[in-house]
Amino acid sequence: MAILKFSASAVAAQIAHARACKTFLPNWNGPVDRPALILIVGNGVHLRSNGIDGTTTRIVTTEQADPSFAFADGMNPFRDTDWMAQRRMAFRDLTGQFYTDILDDVQVLIDRGRGAIRLATDGHSIRVLKRRASDYLIGGTYEVPSGLGGTFRVILKDACDTFAIVQNCCNCEDFDAMQPYRVPLDALMEIDDRRAA
Repeated sequence: MAILKFSASAVAAQIAHARACKTFLPNWNGPVDRPALILIVGNGVHLRSNGIDGTTTRIVTTEQADPSFAFADGMNPFRDTDWMAQRRMAFRDLTGQFYTDILDDVQVLIDRGRGAIRLATDGHSIRVLKRRASDYLIGGTYEVPSGLGGTFRVILKDACDTFAIVQNCCNCEDFDAMQPYRVPLDALMEIDDRRAA
C-alpha cells in the first residue's frame, strides 16, 4: 500500500473548481452529474477537479499535467527530479485516471484545518486516511473488523502512518492466544464507534 500526501490548500482549490462547475467530465460508466476529484497517475501523480468550465479545452490525460493541479509530494514533474521513481514505487507500471468518491471526506479534513491530505492506495482502490498514528493511544483498547463479519477487541501495540500492530484481548481464548498482527491504521475503531465492519 502506498501513501500519497497532498497539500490541503491545493486540493481545496480543485474542490472549489469542481463545485463551481455545472458540467463534469464523464467517467467510464458515462455522464457524471456531480463534483468529484480525479486521481491521475501518469505525468506525475495529481488530483484534479472533474469540472468543465470552458476556460480550458484540456481533457484528462495521463500525458499532460498542469502546474495548478494538486500534486502528490515527491511526484510533481514540474518540481521533483525523481518523480518517476517515486511514482513507480507507489504504482509500479500502472498509469491511468481514477474517478474517486473522496471529495466529501477530503472536505471534512480541510474544514478541520488539516494542512495535508493523505490517501492510501493499493493501485486499484483509494482511501482517505482520516487519522494519524499520533491520534491513537498505544496500549488503548479498540475494535477491528474480524474478516468473519464481526469485530475483534484488540490492544494497540504500535502504530505507524499506514498500519497498526494489535493483540486480540477480551474475545474468546482461541482468538486471544493469537500472535500480534498488523491491520490498516484506519481499521481501528473506538469501542463506541459503530462503523460497519
